[in-house]
Order: sequence, then structure tokens, then C-alpha cells
Amino acid sequence: MDWNSPYITELVERGLAEDVGTGDATVAATIPANALGHAHILAKQELVCAGLPLAELIFKKLDPRMLVDLCAKDGQLVKNGELLLHLSGKAAAILTGERTALNFLGRLSGIATLTRRFTQQLDGTRAKIRDTRKTTPGLRLLEKYAVKKGGGTNHRIGLYDAVLLKENHIALAGGVKAALDQAHAFAAAQMQPRAMTAYEAVGTTPSPAEAASLPIQIEVRNESELREALGAGAASVLLDNMTPEEARRCVKIARELRADCIVEISGGITLQNARAYAETGADFLSSGALTHSAPAADVSLLVDCIQEK
Repeated sequence: MDWNSPYITELVERGLAEDVGTGDATVAATIPANALGHAHILAKQELVCAGLPLAELIFKKLDPRMLVDLCAKDGQLVKNGELLLHLSGKAAAILTGERTALNFLGRLSGIATLTRRFTQQLDGTRAKIRDTRKTTPGLRLLEKYAVKKGGGTNHRIGLYDAVLLKENHIALAGGVKAALDQAHAFAAAQMQPRAMTAYEAVGTTPSPAEAASLPIQIEVRNESELREALGAGAASVLLDNMTPEEARRCVKIARELRADCIVEISGGITLQNARAYAETGADFLSSGALTHSAPAADVSLLVDCIQEK
């Protein structure tokens, strides 16, 4: 994550603007403008950190001379009661930035923490957990960053960096083979050198030709559609809304017909059933819950002291 990017700068400014508005009335009424403060943020549960550099930027936006001592790193598992960061600077800036910083930190750490729980369920299998596009509008890059800090992997970032043929695309295109034929033709026409994206469907280092083309994945709902897709040259398939037993059978078929085909399972993946799906031999499990249902991590800011200059 480029913490100095226009994307991050705008998020910090917008986050503060919606909370502070024309000014922090409570701070203005109670805290002298020249007062200095010391404070700390701590974890109130076991969590995986994500967003600490963003919290630092928020406080420094309000007080450029704020001293921020990070006591943990993004991606680190911390225990209940452990310190995340120390603050020393204008007391008004500490109190005004508190909620915006904690909102980001709690949201991102919550995603990272839930992702870590999924990865633990998959331990010892070949499967990796990855996210979807079910993210908060405007926060996608941050939320996908949090997934990676939790040990997960990213699916496509948006509609622009991969082709994913889903049920409606297939129906309108005229069927599985027709949809794949059209997608392959489109990708071939679009081939040109371009920077790699965060899309990880191939799971290995791509060849120059692969790096220059759009990855193509197709969703299949049953064995018949899977066989048709593989026969039409599918290099990556998404097994949608299957039971673990159905998925296991389809993974076996895919391995027999095309050993290098990337197999992903999606639809109804939970912490309770993730292990059963991972043991089918799939390469990936994807779950929108990583981002749309992750509970915010419990973090708190406490002021140690305030003193006037």
C-alpha cells in the first residue's frame, strides 16, 4: 500500500471532513489550544493489525508535529491489552482525530482478523482464501490490503483487470462455450504489455504472454457445465454453490481433464465449512464475508496526560 498516494490522502481528508466539519465543538469548549497530550491506542481483543500507518497519517494531518510511535506492525497478531501506538502532540489533535483513526483501524483490523481465522481453517491444505468485490465503495483497496495482512489473497481488484464469466454473462452470451469463445477472442484482441495487477487466479508466476492478457475465469454450477467449460479451453473455473461432496467430485474431474486448471470454490463458504471445502483439493476458496461481514476489531484510545505549554 502506498500510504502517500492521492487515494490515501483523499480518504484521510474525507474521513476527517465528515467528522470534524466546521470544527470540534467539544474540544474547542474544553481543551486549551496550546495544550499538549500523551495517549495510546490499545487492542481490547486478540486481533491482527491493519491500518496503523493510516491512523498515523490521520493524527499527523491534524498536527504535523505529532510524534507517533508504532508499537506493532500491520499483519502482526496482538493480544488483548497490547499497545498498538503511542501519541505525543497537541491534545486537541489527539481527541479530534480519535474516532476517525479508530474507525479505520477497527474496520481494517477486523477484516485482517477474520481472514486470519479462515487461513487457520485451511492450514495443511493447498487451498488459499481470497476475497471478492463485495467491499465498501471507496474503501476497496484498503479492505483488500487488510485481507492480505490477514494472510489471504486478492481476487480481481475490479471489473477492468480480469474476465469473470458468471451466470448472467453466460446466459446472455448463449452458453458456456459461447461465453468462453467470446472472452478468449476479446482477451486476444486486448493483448499488450501492461503492469501486473493484484489478480492472482493463475497462482504462479505468469509467462510474458499471460502477463499481457486478461485472466479469464468461468463460473460453473454442475458437472455438465464444468465438462463443457474445460472442453472449451477454460484455464480457471469457479465452482459455485456446490456442496463439499459435489465440489470434491468436480475438482477430481478438473484435475483429470486439465491438470493445470485453477479451481476455485465460492458460495456459502463459512468458518464452519471452510475446512471441508479446502479438503476437496481446490486451489482457492473465495468468501465475500471477509469484507462484507467482518466485525470491527475492538480498539480504544486512552489519554495518559494533558499539559499546557
